[in-house]
Amino acid sequence: MRNHFFIILFLSALISLTFFFTNAGSTESSNDRILKFGMNVSAMGKLDPHFAAGSQDRAFADMVFNGLLRYKPGNAPHIEPDLAKKMPGFELSHGKQIWTIHLRRGVMFHKGPKTPAYELTADDVVFSLNKSKNKKFSTYSGEYTGMVIEKIGPYKVQIILDKPVSPILFFPKITNYNGGFIVSQKAVETMGYDSFTKHPVGTGPFAFHRYDKKGHLSLKAHHQYFRGRPRLDGVQIHFIPDVNDRLEVIKKGGLDVITGHGSKGWSDSIKDEKNLSFDTHGVGEVASLYFNTQMKPLDDIRVRQAIAFSISRQSFLSTISSEIARSVYSQVPDQFLPGGLSREDVLVLNLEYSQDLDKARHLLKEAGYPEGFTLDLVSSEKSIYQTYYNTLKKQLAKVNILLNVKIETHSNMHKQIRKNPKPLVIYPAWRPNADAYLTRFFHSDSIVVTGKKPDTNFSHYNKIDKLIEAARLEINPETQINLWVQAQIRILNDMAAYPIMFTRQGYVKQNQVDYGHPLVSTMALYPQFTEKTNIKKIE
Repeated sequence: MRNHFFIILFLSALISLTFFFTNAGSTESSNDRILKFGMNVSAMGKLDPHFAAGSQDRAFADMVFNGLLRYKPGNAPHIEPDLAKKMPGFELSHGKQIWTIHLRRGVMFHKGPKTPAYELTADDVVFSLNKSKNKKFSTYSGEYTGMVIEKIGPYKVQIILDKPVSPILFFPKITNYNGGFIVSQKAVETMGYDSFTKHPVGTGPFAFHRYDKKGHLSLKAHHQYFRGRPRLDGVQIHFIPDVNDRLEVIKKGGLDVITGHGSKGWSDSIKDEKNLSFDTHGVGEVASLYFNTQMKPLDDIRVRQAIAFSISRQSFLSTISSEIARSVYSQVPDQFLPGGLSREDVLVLNLEYSQDLDKARHLLKEAGYPEGFTLDLVSSEKSIYQTYYNTLKKQLAKVNILLNVKIETHSNMHKQIRKNPKPLVIYPAWRPNADAYLTRFFHSDSIVVTGKKPDTNFSHYNKIDKLIEAARLEINPETQINLWVQAQIRILNDMAAYPIMFTRQGYVKQNQVDYGHPLVSTMALYPQFTEKTNIKKIE
Protein backbone atom coordinates (compact mmCIF):
# COMPACT_ATOMS: atom_id res chain seq x y z
CA MET A 1 0.00 0.00 0.00
CA ARG A 2 2.82 2.33 0.95
CA ASN A 3 4.66 1.59 -2.34
CA HIS A 4 1.46 2.31 -4.25
CA PHE A 5 1.23 5.71 -2.52
CA PHE A 6 4.79 6.67 -3.51
CA ILE A 7 4.15 5.63 -7.12
CA ILE A 8 1.11 7.92 -7.27
CA LEU A 9 3.13 10.76 -5.70
CA PHE A 10 5.95 10.27 -8.20
CA LEU A 11 3.56 10.27 -11.18
CA SER A 12 1.85 13.43 -9.91
CA ALA A 13 5.17 15.22 -9.62
CA LEU A 14 6.19 14.08 -13.10
CA ILE A 15 2.94 15.39 -14.58
CA SER A 16 3.43 18.74 -12.81
CA LEU A 17 6.99 19.10 -14.16
CA THR A 18 5.86 18.18 -17.67
CA PHE A 19 3.17 20.86 -17.51
CA PHE A 20 5.66 23.44 -16.23
CA PHE A 21 8.24 22.86 -18.96
CA THR A 22 5.57 22.69 -21.65
CA ASN A 23 4.30 26.12 -20.63
CA ALA A 24 7.61 27.71 -19.63
CA GLY A 25 7.84 31.31 -20.80
CA SER A 26 4.14 31.58 -21.56
CA THR A 27 2.06 34.19 -19.77
CA GLU A 28 -1.17 33.15 -21.44
CA SER A 29 -3.51 30.63 -19.87
CA SER A 30 -6.99 29.42 -20.65
CA ASN A 31 -8.31 31.85 -18.05
CA ASP A 32 -6.60 34.90 -19.56
CA ARG A 33 -8.82 37.42 -21.30
CA ILE A 34 -6.99 37.55 -24.65
CA LEU A 35 -8.57 39.36 -27.59
CA LYS A 36 -7.80 37.51 -30.82
CA PHE A 37 -7.64 39.84 -33.81
CA GLY A 38 -7.57 38.44 -37.37
CA MET A 39 -5.98 40.73 -39.96
CA ASN A 40 -6.00 40.60 -43.74
CA VAL A 41 -2.24 40.19 -44.24
CA SER A 42 0.19 37.27 -44.06
CA ALA A 43 2.78 38.83 -41.73
CA MET A 44 3.79 41.89 -39.74
CA GLY A 45 5.53 44.69 -41.56
CA LYS A 46 7.56 46.88 -39.21
CA LEU A 47 7.63 46.85 -35.40
CA ASP A 48 9.40 50.22 -35.24
CA PRO A 49 6.46 52.68 -35.09
CA HIS A 50 8.39 55.31 -37.05
CA PHE A 51 8.25 52.96 -40.05
CA ALA A 52 4.60 51.97 -39.64
CA ALA A 53 2.90 51.94 -43.03
CA GLY A 54 0.64 48.91 -43.36
CA SER A 55 -2.56 48.55 -41.36
CA GLN A 56 -1.01 45.81 -39.22
CA ASP A 57 1.92 48.11 -38.35
CA ARG A 58 -0.40 50.96 -37.42
CA ALA A 59 -2.58 48.76 -35.21
CA PHE A 60 0.49 47.41 -33.43
CA ALA A 61 1.99 50.88 -32.90
CA ASP A 62 -1.34 52.20 -31.61
CA MET A 63 -1.46 49.56 -28.85
CA VAL A 64 2.21 49.62 -27.81
CA PHE A 65 3.17 53.31 -27.97
CA ASN A 66 1.89 56.77 -27.07
CA GLY A 67 2.42 60.25 -28.48
CA LEU A 68 2.66 63.56 -26.68
CA LEU A 69 -0.89 64.09 -27.94
CA ARG A 70 -3.33 61.50 -29.22
CA TYR A 71 -6.26 61.24 -31.55
CA LYS A 72 -9.20 60.59 -29.27
CA PRO A 73 -9.91 56.83 -29.37
CA GLY A 74 -12.72 56.13 -31.79
CA ASN A 75 -13.22 59.80 -32.57
CA ALA A 76 -10.40 61.06 -34.79
CA PRO A 77 -9.38 63.59 -35.96
CA HIS A 78 -10.15 65.18 -32.55
CA ILE A 79 -6.90 65.58 -30.59
CA GLU A 80 -6.32 65.53 -26.83
CA PRO A 81 -3.28 65.33 -24.49
CA ASP A 82 -1.57 61.95 -24.13
CA LEU A 83 1.93 61.94 -22.61
CA ALA A 84 1.64 65.72 -22.36
CA LYS A 85 -0.28 67.08 -19.37
CA LYS A 86 -2.15 69.60 -21.52
CA MET A 87 -2.36 70.92 -25.06
CA PRO A 88 0.84 72.88 -25.72
CA GLY A 89 0.98 76.57 -26.52
CA PHE A 90 3.61 78.58 -28.37
CA GLU A 91 5.38 81.92 -28.38
CA LEU A 92 7.26 83.71 -31.14
CA SER A 93 10.84 84.81 -30.53
CA HIS A 94 13.18 86.32 -33.13
CA GLY A 95 11.09 84.87 -35.95
CA LYS A 96 11.06 81.37 -34.47
CA GLN A 97 8.11 79.53 -32.99
CA ILE A 98 8.63 77.87 -29.59
CA TRP A 99 6.18 75.22 -28.41
CA THR A 100 6.42 74.24 -24.72
CA ILE A 101 5.28 70.79 -23.63
CA HIS A 102 4.83 69.68 -20.01
CA LEU A 103 4.98 65.91 -19.54
CA ARG A 104 2.89 63.74 -17.27
CA ARG A 105 4.73 62.27 -14.32
CA GLY A 106 4.56 58.60 -13.48
CA VAL A 107 4.35 57.31 -17.07
CA MET A 108 6.15 53.96 -17.13
CA PHE A 109 7.86 52.20 -20.03
CA HIS A 110 7.32 48.47 -20.46
CA LYS A 111 9.97 46.15 -19.12
CA GLY A 112 12.26 45.19 -21.99
CA PRO A 113 14.56 42.23 -22.59
CA LYS A 114 17.50 44.18 -21.17
CA THR A 115 15.86 47.12 -19.40
CA PRO A 116 13.61 47.33 -16.36
CA ALA A 117 10.37 49.29 -16.40
CA TYR A 118 11.24 52.96 -15.82
CA GLU A 119 9.63 56.38 -15.84
CA LEU A 120 9.44 58.37 -19.05
CA THR A 121 11.25 61.71 -18.97
CA ALA A 122 12.12 64.51 -21.36
CA ASP A 123 15.19 62.53 -22.46
CA ASP A 124 12.98 59.90 -24.12
CA VAL A 125 10.93 62.57 -25.90
CA VAL A 126 14.01 64.37 -27.24
CA PHE A 127 15.51 61.04 -28.32
CA SER A 128 12.32 59.88 -30.04
CA LEU A 129 11.61 63.06 -32.00
CA ASN A 130 15.26 63.28 -33.09
CA LYS A 131 14.93 59.68 -34.25
CA SER A 132 11.85 60.71 -36.26
CA LYS A 133 13.92 63.47 -37.89
CA ASN A 134 16.53 60.98 -39.09
CA LYS A 135 15.55 59.37 -42.41
CA LYS A 136 17.71 56.35 -41.52
CA PHE A 137 15.43 55.64 -38.57
CA SER A 138 12.07 57.01 -39.74
CA THR A 139 9.90 56.97 -42.84
CA TYR A 140 8.43 60.29 -41.74
CA SER A 141 11.58 62.37 -41.36
CA GLY A 142 10.32 64.99 -43.81
CA GLU A 143 7.66 66.05 -41.28
CA TYR A 144 10.33 67.14 -38.80
CA THR A 145 12.62 69.25 -40.94
CA GLY A 146 13.57 72.55 -39.30
CA MET A 147 12.59 71.31 -35.86
CA VAL A 148 14.86 71.53 -32.81
CA ILE A 149 13.88 69.56 -29.70
CA GLU A 150 15.33 70.66 -26.37
CA LYS A 151 15.06 69.35 -22.82
CA ILE A 152 14.22 72.18 -20.41
CA GLY A 153 13.75 69.98 -17.35
CA PRO A 154 13.04 66.34 -16.46
CA TYR A 155 9.40 66.76 -17.48
CA LYS A 156 9.55 69.75 -19.82
CA VAL A 157 10.41 69.93 -23.52
CA GLN A 158 10.54 72.77 -26.02
CA ILE A 159 10.15 72.29 -29.76
CA ILE A 160 11.56 75.16 -31.80
CA LEU A 161 10.51 75.71 -35.42
CA ASP A 162 12.45 77.89 -37.82
CA LYS A 163 9.21 78.67 -39.63
CA PRO A 164 5.98 79.14 -37.63
CA VAL A 165 3.01 76.95 -38.48
CA SER A 166 -0.61 76.87 -37.38
CA PRO A 167 -1.69 74.46 -34.62
CA ILE A 168 -3.67 72.45 -37.18
CA LEU A 169 -0.36 71.59 -38.86
CA PHE A 170 1.81 71.29 -35.74
CA PHE A 171 -0.32 69.06 -33.50
CA PRO A 172 -0.38 66.03 -35.87
CA LYS A 173 3.43 65.92 -35.75
CA ILE A 174 3.35 65.05 -32.03
CA THR A 175 0.29 62.80 -31.91
CA ASN A 176 0.26 59.00 -31.71
CA TYR A 177 0.66 58.75 -35.48
CA ASN A 178 3.60 58.33 -37.88
CA GLY A 179 6.69 59.95 -36.37
CA GLY A 180 4.94 61.17 -33.23
CA PHE A 181 5.31 57.93 -31.24
CA ILE A 182 7.63 58.05 -28.23
CA VAL A 183 10.02 55.11 -27.84
CA SER A 184 12.30 54.02 -25.00
CA GLN A 185 15.74 55.60 -25.29
CA LYS A 186 17.22 53.15 -22.79
CA ALA A 187 15.85 50.14 -24.66
CA VAL A 188 17.23 51.31 -28.02
CA GLU A 189 20.66 52.15 -26.59
CA THR A 190 20.92 49.05 -24.39
CA MET A 191 19.64 46.51 -26.89
CA GLY A 192 20.93 48.15 -30.03
CA TYR A 193 18.60 49.41 -32.75
CA ASP A 194 18.36 46.12 -34.67
CA SER A 195 17.30 44.23 -31.55
CA PHE A 196 14.81 46.99 -30.70
CA THR A 197 13.08 46.48 -34.05
CA LYS A 198 12.49 42.85 -33.03
CA HIS A 199 11.32 43.64 -29.47
CA PRO A 200 10.17 47.29 -29.27
CA VAL A 201 9.49 49.01 -25.95
CA GLY A 202 6.86 51.70 -25.44
CA THR A 203 4.48 53.09 -22.83
CA GLY A 204 1.15 51.94 -24.33
CA PRO A 205 -1.59 49.82 -22.75
CA PHE A 206 -0.06 46.65 -24.24
CA ALA A 207 3.54 45.48 -24.37
CA PHE A 208 5.23 43.34 -27.00
CA HIS A 209 5.44 39.70 -25.91
CA ARG A 210 6.48 37.56 -28.87
CA TYR A 211 6.10 37.15 -32.60
CA ASP A 212 5.69 33.68 -34.08
CA LYS A 213 6.13 34.37 -37.77
CA LYS A 214 4.21 31.20 -38.61
CA GLY A 215 1.26 32.09 -36.45
CA HIS A 216 0.61 35.30 -34.60
CA LEU A 217 1.99 38.25 -32.69
CA SER A 218 1.22 38.43 -28.96
CA LEU A 219 0.90 41.49 -26.74
CA LYS A 220 0.42 41.45 -23.00
CA ALA A 221 -1.29 43.95 -20.72
CA HIS A 222 0.88 46.75 -19.34
CA HIS A 223 -0.04 46.62 -15.65
CA GLN A 224 1.64 49.98 -14.95
CA TYR A 225 -0.15 51.83 -17.74
CA PHE A 226 -0.72 55.42 -16.64
CA ARG A 227 -4.41 55.34 -17.55
CA GLY A 228 -4.96 52.16 -15.54
CA ARG A 229 -4.43 48.45 -15.98
CA PRO A 230 -6.07 47.20 -19.20
CA ARG A 231 -9.21 45.11 -18.82
CA LEU A 232 -7.79 42.65 -21.33
CA ASP A 233 -4.85 40.45 -20.38
CA GLY A 234 -3.48 40.71 -23.88
CA VAL A 235 -4.08 40.86 -27.61
CA GLN A 236 -3.08 38.38 -30.31
CA ILE A 237 -2.78 39.52 -33.91
CA HIS A 238 -3.41 36.60 -36.28
CA PHE A 239 -2.34 36.91 -39.91
CA ILE A 240 -5.01 35.43 -42.21
CA PRO A 241 -5.00 37.02 -45.70
CA ASP A 242 -8.08 35.20 -47.01
CA VAL A 243 -11.32 36.82 -45.88
CA ASN A 244 -13.28 33.56 -46.05
CA ASP A 245 -10.75 31.88 -43.78
CA ARG A 246 -11.04 34.75 -41.27
CA LEU A 247 -14.82 34.61 -41.37
CA GLU A 248 -14.87 30.84 -40.86
CA VAL A 249 -12.62 31.11 -37.79
CA ILE A 250 -14.61 33.93 -36.16
CA LYS A 251 -17.87 32.06 -36.77
CA LYS A 252 -16.42 29.13 -34.80
CA GLY A 253 -15.32 31.45 -31.99
CA GLY A 254 -11.60 31.25 -32.72
CA LEU A 255 -11.28 35.00 -33.24
CA ASP A 256 -12.93 37.99 -31.58
CA VAL A 257 -12.44 40.70 -34.22
CA ILE A 258 -11.49 40.43 -37.89
CA THR A 259 -10.81 42.77 -40.77
CA GLY A 260 -13.90 42.65 -42.94
CA HIS A 261 -14.29 42.89 -46.67
CA GLY A 262 -15.59 45.78 -48.71
CA SER A 263 -16.91 43.85 -51.69
CA LYS A 264 -20.52 44.42 -52.58
CA GLY A 265 -22.91 42.26 -50.59
CA TRP A 266 -20.23 40.71 -48.37
CA SER A 267 -21.54 42.27 -45.16
CA ASP A 268 -24.93 40.65 -45.84
CA SER A 269 -23.37 37.30 -44.91
CA ILE A 270 -22.93 38.59 -41.36
CA LYS A 271 -26.52 39.59 -40.77
CA ASP A 272 -27.72 36.03 -40.08
CA GLU A 273 -24.97 35.41 -37.52
CA LYS A 274 -26.58 36.19 -34.16
CA ASN A 275 -23.23 36.39 -32.32
CA LEU A 276 -21.51 38.67 -34.85
CA SER A 277 -21.87 42.27 -35.97
CA PHE A 278 -20.37 44.29 -38.83
CA ASP A 279 -19.12 47.78 -37.94
CA THR A 280 -17.93 50.51 -40.26
CA HIS A 281 -16.02 53.60 -39.26
CA GLY A 282 -13.88 56.40 -40.65
CA VAL A 283 -11.57 57.87 -41.48
CA GLY A 284 -12.07 57.67 -45.21
CA GLU A 285 -8.94 56.35 -46.89
CA VAL A 286 -8.61 57.96 -50.32
CA ALA A 287 -7.61 55.52 -53.06
CA SER A 288 -5.84 57.31 -55.89
CA LEU A 289 -4.13 56.21 -59.07
CA TYR A 290 -0.67 57.79 -59.21
CA PHE A 291 0.97 58.32 -62.63
CA ASN A 292 4.75 58.21 -62.86
CA THR A 293 5.12 61.47 -64.77
CA GLN A 294 8.83 60.81 -65.48
CA MET A 295 8.50 57.27 -66.89
CA LYS A 296 7.65 56.50 -70.49
CA PRO A 297 5.01 56.42 -71.84
CA LEU A 298 3.38 58.24 -68.91
CA ASP A 299 5.76 61.20 -69.21
CA ASP A 300 3.38 62.35 -71.98
CA ILE A 301 0.38 64.16 -70.45
CA ARG A 302 -1.82 62.91 -73.30
CA VAL A 303 -1.19 59.32 -72.17
CA ARG A 304 -2.04 60.19 -68.57
CA GLN A 305 -5.21 61.95 -69.68
CA ALA A 306 -6.12 58.97 -71.91
CA ILE A 307 -5.88 56.66 -68.91
CA ALA A 308 -8.01 59.06 -66.86
CA PHE A 309 -10.69 59.17 -69.57
CA SER A 310 -10.65 55.35 -69.69
CA ILE A 311 -11.66 55.09 -66.03
CA SER A 312 -15.15 54.99 -64.58
CA ARG A 313 -15.45 55.79 -60.89
CA GLN A 314 -18.76 53.95 -60.89
CA SER A 315 -17.03 50.77 -62.04
CA PHE A 316 -14.81 50.94 -58.96
CA LEU A 317 -17.72 51.79 -56.67
CA SER A 318 -19.76 48.87 -58.00
CA THR A 319 -17.18 46.44 -56.61
CA ILE A 320 -17.34 47.88 -53.10
CA SER A 321 -20.11 47.84 -50.54
CA SER A 322 -22.12 51.06 -50.55
CA GLU A 323 -21.82 51.00 -46.76
CA ILE A 324 -18.17 51.98 -46.94
CA ALA A 325 -17.41 53.59 -50.34
CA ARG A 326 -18.02 57.00 -51.90
CA SER A 327 -16.60 58.92 -54.87
CA VAL A 328 -13.91 61.53 -54.32
CA TYR A 329 -12.66 64.18 -56.74
CA SER A 330 -9.35 65.38 -55.29
CA GLN A 331 -6.52 63.84 -53.30
CA VAL A 332 -7.60 65.83 -50.24
CA PRO A 333 -11.13 64.57 -49.51
CA ASP A 334 -13.37 67.59 -49.18
CA GLN A 335 -15.84 65.46 -47.16
CA PHE A 336 -13.34 65.32 -44.29
CA LEU A 337 -10.75 68.07 -44.65
CA PRO A 338 -10.45 71.68 -45.84
CA GLY A 339 -8.52 72.18 -49.05
CA GLY A 340 -10.17 69.58 -51.28
CA LEU A 341 -12.48 69.84 -54.29
CA SER A 342 -16.11 68.72 -54.56
CA ARG A 343 -17.74 67.25 -57.66
CA GLU A 344 -19.36 70.63 -58.31
CA ASP A 345 -15.91 72.25 -58.21
CA VAL A 346 -14.36 69.89 -60.75
CA LEU A 347 -17.38 70.13 -63.06
CA VAL A 348 -17.06 73.92 -63.15
CA LEU A 349 -13.32 73.58 -63.80
CA ASN A 350 -13.85 70.83 -66.43
CA LEU A 351 -11.57 68.51 -64.44
CA GLU A 352 -13.93 65.62 -63.62
CA TYR A 353 -12.46 63.32 -66.31
CA SER A 354 -15.69 61.37 -66.69
CA GLN A 355 -15.23 58.21 -68.77
CA ASP A 356 -14.92 58.83 -72.52
CA LEU A 357 -13.31 55.88 -74.34
CA ASP A 358 -13.32 57.58 -77.76
CA LYS A 359 -11.47 60.56 -76.34
CA ALA A 360 -9.02 58.19 -74.62
CA ARG A 361 -8.28 56.35 -77.89
CA HIS A 362 -7.84 59.66 -79.74
CA LEU A 363 -5.33 60.89 -77.13
CA LEU A 364 -3.37 57.63 -77.31
CA LYS A 365 -3.21 57.86 -81.10
CA GLU A 366 -2.13 61.49 -80.89
CA ALA A 367 0.63 60.52 -78.44
CA GLY A 368 1.90 57.83 -80.81
CA TYR A 369 0.34 54.75 -79.18
CA PRO A 370 -2.59 53.79 -81.45
CA GLU A 371 -2.07 50.10 -80.62
CA GLY A 372 -1.72 50.73 -76.91
CA PHE A 373 1.04 49.29 -74.71
CA THR A 374 1.72 47.01 -71.73
CA LEU A 375 2.65 48.02 -68.16
CA ASP A 376 4.10 45.90 -65.35
CA LEU A 377 2.60 46.72 -61.94
CA VAL A 378 2.57 45.29 -58.42
CA SER A 379 -0.37 44.81 -56.04
CA SER A 380 -0.68 43.89 -52.39
CA GLU A 381 -2.14 40.53 -51.39
CA LYS A 382 -4.92 42.47 -49.63
CA SER A 383 -8.21 41.86 -51.36
CA ILE A 384 -9.05 45.56 -51.61
CA TYR A 385 -5.82 46.22 -53.56
CA GLN A 386 -6.48 43.27 -55.84
CA THR A 387 -10.00 44.57 -56.44
CA TYR A 388 -8.64 48.00 -57.39
CA TYR A 389 -6.04 46.60 -59.80
CA ASN A 390 -8.39 44.06 -61.38
CA THR A 391 -10.96 46.78 -62.00
CA LEU A 392 -8.31 49.06 -63.50
CA LYS A 393 -7.03 46.21 -65.65
CA LYS A 394 -10.48 45.53 -67.13
CA GLN A 395 -11.11 49.20 -67.88
CA LEU A 396 -7.75 49.94 -69.52
CA ALA A 397 -7.98 46.81 -71.65
CA LYS A 398 -10.83 48.54 -73.49
CA VAL A 399 -8.30 50.99 -74.95
CA ASN A 400 -5.63 48.28 -75.41
CA ILE A 401 -3.54 49.25 -72.40
CA LEU A 402 -2.61 45.88 -70.92
CA LEU A 403 -1.57 45.46 -67.30
CA ASN A 404 0.60 42.69 -65.88
CA VAL A 405 -0.08 42.81 -62.15
CA LYS A 406 2.16 40.82 -59.79
CA ILE A 407 0.70 39.99 -56.36
CA GLU A 408 3.07 40.46 -53.40
CA THR A 409 2.72 40.31 -49.63
CA HIS A 410 1.55 43.63 -48.30
CA SER A 411 4.94 44.51 -46.79
CA ASN A 412 6.80 43.54 -49.99
CA MET A 413 4.42 45.65 -52.07
CA HIS A 414 5.25 48.66 -49.88
CA LYS A 415 8.97 48.00 -50.35
CA GLN A 416 8.75 47.59 -54.11
CA ILE A 417 6.75 50.71 -54.89
CA ARG A 418 9.21 52.73 -52.82
CA LYS A 419 12.44 51.19 -54.10
CA ASN A 420 11.55 50.15 -57.65
CA PRO A 421 9.31 52.84 -59.22
CA LYS A 422 6.29 51.63 -61.17
CA PRO A 423 4.45 53.42 -64.00
CA LEU A 424 1.16 53.27 -62.08
CA VAL A 425 0.49 52.85 -58.37
CA ILE A 426 -2.89 52.57 -56.66
CA TYR A 427 -2.50 53.62 -53.05
CA PRO A 428 -5.24 54.13 -50.46
CA ALA A 429 -4.28 56.45 -47.62
CA TRP A 430 -5.54 58.82 -44.98
CA ARG A 431 -3.55 61.85 -43.85
CA PRO A 432 -4.49 64.24 -41.03
CA ASN A 433 -4.56 67.44 -43.10
CA ALA A 434 -4.13 68.82 -46.61
CA ASP A 435 -0.48 69.69 -46.05
CA ALA A 436 0.33 66.08 -45.15
CA TYR A 437 -1.43 64.79 -48.27
CA LEU A 438 0.23 67.29 -50.58
CA THR A 439 3.69 67.18 -49.02
CA ARG A 440 4.00 63.43 -48.82
CA PHE A 441 2.45 62.61 -52.21
CA PHE A 442 3.34 65.60 -54.39
CA HIS A 443 6.30 67.61 -53.07
CA SER A 444 9.52 66.97 -54.99
CA ASP A 445 11.40 66.20 -51.76
CA SER A 446 9.07 63.21 -51.28
CA ILE A 447 9.73 61.58 -54.67
CA VAL A 448 10.45 57.90 -54.12
CA VAL A 449 14.11 56.93 -54.42
CA THR A 450 15.41 60.26 -55.77
CA GLY A 451 13.79 62.85 -53.48
CA LYS A 452 15.71 64.59 -50.71
CA LYS A 453 13.38 62.89 -48.23
CA PRO A 454 11.84 59.98 -50.19
CA ASP A 455 8.31 59.23 -49.10
CA THR A 456 5.22 58.48 -51.21
CA ASN A 457 5.49 60.77 -54.24
CA PHE A 458 4.90 57.89 -56.66
CA SER A 459 4.05 60.42 -59.39
CA HIS A 460 7.58 61.88 -59.40
CA TYR A 461 5.74 65.21 -59.52
CA ASN A 462 7.45 68.55 -58.88
CA LYS A 463 5.08 71.29 -60.02
CA ILE A 464 3.46 72.50 -56.80
CA ASP A 465 6.34 72.82 -54.31
CA LYS A 466 5.86 76.59 -53.94
CA LEU A 467 2.10 76.27 -53.35
CA ILE A 468 2.64 73.58 -50.70
CA GLU A 469 5.32 75.59 -48.92
CA ALA A 470 3.36 78.85 -49.04
CA ALA A 471 0.25 77.17 -47.61
CA ARG A 472 2.28 75.53 -44.85
CA LEU A 473 3.53 78.90 -43.61
CA GLU A 474 0.21 80.71 -43.99
CA ILE A 475 -1.49 81.53 -40.67
CA ASN A 476 -4.70 82.95 -42.20
CA PRO A 477 -7.07 79.96 -42.60
CA GLU A 478 -8.88 81.27 -45.69
CA THR A 479 -5.67 82.02 -47.55
CA GLN A 480 -4.20 78.68 -46.49
CA ILE A 481 -7.22 76.75 -47.80
CA ASN A 482 -7.18 78.71 -51.07
CA LEU A 483 -3.54 77.72 -51.65
CA TRP A 484 -4.39 74.06 -51.01
CA VAL A 485 -7.26 74.30 -53.51
CA GLN A 486 -4.94 75.80 -56.13
CA ALA A 487 -2.54 72.91 -55.64
CA GLN A 488 -5.38 70.40 -56.09
CA ILE A 489 -6.42 72.07 -59.34
CA ARG A 490 -2.86 71.90 -60.68
CA ILE A 491 -2.58 68.19 -59.85
CA LEU A 492 -5.75 67.40 -61.81
CA ASN A 493 -4.83 69.73 -64.65
CA ASP A 494 -1.48 67.92 -65.04
CA MET A 495 -3.16 64.55 -64.27
CA ALA A 496 -0.43 63.57 -61.85
CA ALA A 497 -2.99 61.48 -59.98
CA TYR A 498 -6.57 60.36 -60.42
CA PRO A 499 -8.67 60.24 -57.21
CA ILE A 500 -10.88 57.14 -57.33
CA MET A 501 -12.87 56.81 -54.11
CA PHE A 502 -12.67 56.90 -50.36
CA THR A 503 -13.45 53.88 -48.24
CA ARG A 504 -14.40 53.57 -44.62
CA GLN A 505 -13.06 50.70 -42.52
CA GLY A 506 -15.15 47.55 -42.01
CA TYR A 507 -14.69 45.06 -39.15
CA VAL A 508 -16.58 42.05 -37.83
CA LYS A 509 -16.64 41.37 -34.10
CA GLN A 510 -18.11 38.98 -31.60
CA ASN A 511 -20.96 40.78 -29.83
CA GLN A 512 -19.33 40.31 -26.43
CA VAL A 513 -16.42 42.54 -27.50
CA ASP A 514 -16.72 46.05 -26.08
CA TYR A 515 -14.22 48.45 -27.63
CA GLY A 516 -14.63 50.82 -24.68
CA HIS A 517 -15.28 53.89 -26.84
CA PRO A 518 -17.74 55.08 -29.51
CA LEU A 519 -16.61 53.99 -32.97
CA VAL A 520 -16.80 57.04 -35.24
CA SER A 521 -13.36 57.18 -36.84
CA THR A 522 -9.78 56.19 -36.02
CA MET A 523 -6.45 57.31 -37.42
CA ALA A 524 -5.00 53.86 -36.69
CA LEU A 525 -7.38 52.34 -39.28
CA TYR A 526 -8.68 49.62 -36.94
CA PRO A 527 -11.32 49.84 -34.16
CA GLN A 528 -8.62 50.45 -31.50
CA PHE A 529 -8.00 48.24 -28.50
CA THR A 530 -7.23 50.33 -25.41
CA GLU A 531 -7.13 49.85 -21.66
CA LYS A 532 -10.94 50.10 -21.72
CA THR A 533 -11.50 47.39 -24.33
CA ASN A 534 -13.10 44.28 -22.84
CA ILE A 535 -14.58 40.90 -23.68
CA LYS A 536 -17.78 40.65 -21.74
CA LYS A 537 -18.87 37.31 -20.36
CA ILE A 538 -22.10 36.05 -21.85
CA GLU A 539 -24.51 35.16 -19.07
